[in-house]
Amino acid sequence: MGSEIKAGGPMRVLVTGGSGLVGKAIEHVVQKEAGKLEGEEWIFLSSKDAVLVDVGQTRAVFEKHRPTHVIHLAAKVGGLFLHMKENLHFLRDNIKINDNVLQTAHEMGVTKVVSCLSSCIFPDKTTYPIDETMIHNGPPHDSNFGYSHAKRMIDVQNRAYFQQYGHRYTAVIPTNVFGPYDNFNIENGHVLSALINKTYEAKKEGTPVIVCGSGAPRRQFIYSLDLGRLIIWALREYKEIDPIILSVGEEDEVSIKEAAEMIANALDFKGEIHFDTTLSDGQMRKTASNAKLRRYLPSFTFTPLKEAIKMTCDWFVANYDIART
Repeated sequence: MGSEIKAGGPMRVLVTGGSGLVGKAIEHVVQKEAGKLEGEEWIFLSSKDAVLVDVGQTRAVFEKHRPTHVIHLAAKVGGLFLHMKENLHFLRDNIKINDNVLQTAHEMGVTKVVSCLSSCIFPDKTTYPIDETMIHNGPPHDSNFGYSHAKRMIDVQNRAYFQQYGHRYTAVIPTNVFGPYDNFNIENGHVLSALINKTYEAKKEGTPVIVCGSGAPRRQFIYSLDLGRLIIWALREYKEIDPIILSVGEEDEVSIKEAAEMIANALDFKGEIHFDTTLSDGQMRKTASNAKLRRYLPSFTFTPLKEAIKMTCDWFVANYDIART
């Protein structure tokens, strides 16, 4: 890896969105699992350090830290309802954030950027499993098309930086991420974390857990620490410009109902789980193929879902006061 870095020195890695779910997981791997090599510097930014929608602030933070490598996680995100209401805001803000980070990286001679996309970028009408070649084959789901198109443009921009300048800027596409430091808000958190909070509340109040929809939709969940390990691998080893899906296999897809039961077990919730079928299920499946990842890392072991849910529930209970609820 050293040969790629100008002057051959150790990496100085700037992580945007460093205080979120994935940023915290990468920080954990770097600090607690020897993810950092000797002499390396890892800087984790939050929005307190720089508002990346602003090109001046983006430039200033890059000048301050002079990174050789960037992991770009920062994005403007919201719950489903907010995305539906404000597609234009999500489109414009994310286009600005992504362009500011990528163009500043280019201007300052950054060796490599790994950006994080989202599985919501995939075409709404598609065949399954989805793979990396299918990203642009049709429009994304209508509900958050602004955010999805902005995220897709990172892939387009990466290809253009390579074509014009030979830069190694690439992207990873995780499936449904969960873990410590997630947004556990019941209204706009991700499905697993919102369910953890709901179940915790129901246990406290002695009420049933109400799950939105039938519980039938199936999802591939990836534990944030597994994703953190894989993003660090991608930064060091993955040489393609084309994105790579980071996900458990198709065989590890579970229904929302199964996930709700695992959460109930982890929190020792003995009450009832009700499924409110008057509420929409959303997409029934979004199965992604991890065949490309398996070609590179045939023996990578994912944390079993039951175990990862238990660790996340334990973290949530222990850190309830600081958790985003």
